[in-house]
Amino acid sequence: MGILWTILIGFIAGVIAKFIMPGSREPSGFILTTILGIVGAFVASFLGQALGWYQPGEGAGLIGAVVGAIIVLAVWGMIARRRA
Repeated sequence: MGILWTILIGFIAGVIAKFIMPGSREPSGFILTTILGIVGAFVASFLGQALGWYQPGEGAGLIGAVVGAIIVLAVWGMIARRRA
């Protein structure tokens, strides 16, 4: 159930992150936004557990997932700029 919750929170976080950081080089579309949010949720969970904010096995909340998605989106933007 934890993975399903992370996916749901990740989707919502991806949509919110795209509204906060819109851009032409960032991934767009329903599937990529969902993947962005899910990766952001997992990044936030990993970093939160590494810093001691979350217990082992506990996932990031919506705010943490949005921050993680914004971090992933910023990294994606830096990589896309270098390619162009």
